[in-house]
Amino acid sequence: MADVSLKKRVWGWMAFDFATQPFYTLGLTFIFGPYFAVVAAEYFMGTGLDNQTANARAQTMWSWGQGLAGIFIAFAGVFLGAYADSTGRRLPWIWFFAILYVAFTWMLWWMVPDGSNLWFGLIVFSLGFISAEAMLLFTNAQLPSLGDDEEVGKISGSGAAIGYWGGFVAFLIMIFLIAESEPGGTTMILGLDPAFGLLNSETREGTRAVGPFIAIWFAVFMIPYFLWVREVHPPKRQGGAMQALRDLGTSIEGMMSRQSLLCFLGSSMLYRDALNGLYAFGGVYAALVLGWTTFQLGIFGIISIITAAIVTQVSGRFDARFGPRPVITFHIWVLIIVCLCIVGMSRETFFGMPLPEGSNLPDIVFMICGAAIGGSGGGIYAASRSMMVRHTHPERPTESFGLFALSGKATAFLAPMLIGLFTYLLNDARLGFSPVIGLFIIGMILLRWVKPEGDRAEWSKEEIPIP
Repeated sequence: MADVSLKKRVWGWMAFDFATQPFYTLGLTFIFGPYFAVVAAEYFMGTGLDNQTANARAQTMWSWGQGLAGIFIAFAGVFLGAYADSTGRRLPWIWFFAILYVAFTWMLWWMVPDGSNLWFGLIVFSLGFISAEAMLLFTNAQLPSLGDDEEVGKISGSGAAIGYWGGFVAFLIMIFLIAESEPGGTTMILGLDPAFGLLNSETREGTRAVGPFIAIWFAVFMIPYFLWVREVHPPKRQGGAMQALRDLGTSIEGMMSRQSLLCFLGSSMLYRDALNGLYAFGGVYAALVLGWTTFQLGIFGIISIITAAIVTQVSGRFDARFGPRPVITFHIWVLIIVCLCIVGMSRETFFGMPLPEGSNLPDIVFMICGAAIGGSGGGIYAASRSMMVRHTHPERPTESFGLFALSGKATAFLAPMLIGLFTYLLNDARLGFSPVIGLFIIGMILLRWVKPEGDRAEWSKEEIPIP
């Protein structure tokens, strides 16, 4: 009976990835993000700006939204983790942010195509992003309780892969049945009226429906999580918020004396930030620099998501066999190559070599880059969670993953802000990606001082004080 209960708990835990992935797939990368960029660019052109400057201004605006959300997550995430550990409660926080998530994602419906409420669309998307990341903090902290080191590598990889398949199914529904290919057009694949004629394509209701769709998807597929995932409450510690702050200070003090953990958190802080930059701006780049249509973005999304699901699953197997560090290193190399292609390519040139007019080489290369971003992004995500488990004290898992969230979010504003700054200064959406390469390189260098199996063997209460 205990085995069945554990299996249900694992499946319930993995349902979270399945329920939330459409926000990142449809909202951040392939549907809402590019839609926002195009609407913003057209709005800025309407104010008299030329096409290149309008595109740069749109990308800069999107980057500021992601950057400010990252700053908030950086400061709030680790405190929430410490407070949850001090009180022994995590599920109430997940319920709280789940309600906010549903509300804010639904509001994306009101992001109309005339650009009259750009700031409203940017704000509600950023608040939905904050809610999703806050839930992720608490669910990640439950991972150590689901198995030993080898098992959590497989579970983390399988959960991420299942999440990508969820994003894939949701994406297919959107592009086949709901999202229109252009204003006044039909759905991008089957050529149907959006939602069988229930939505007005002239006002882009098919594309705007991505918000309510994400909200409904989450509400339905989070049911297994809330039914099957139960937390065993540790003895409640006294002190509430003040105790949480003291516990947090103790954890940071202990972290500073642990070289492997410190270097891992520093490394992941940079490479995950760079990866999030690729997620947030990949579709925007395709729309603004390459001028891709919604149909091309749809094909791009299908290739990227399928590759992500398959590679993430395979990476989980390699993680179980060789450990997470070599998996992370391999995928960083792949993403560096992708970034070089993005910066070195435009519709007219490829690494300085002129292309014939109408050449489809940039389209082919970026399709391959999309597959690489999806696959390596998923592999890094799962392997990083697995590596964090090897550095997590069993008595303080949420706080440990709060530090993990802090490392991923402490500079979560850095990649978007750098992309925004470089885009603004260079007035070029393509060259705006340049700083992402440096973030990946520094992150990989720091991995040299990360122990392959973490530092669990060295733990003792004398070395790491536990409140």
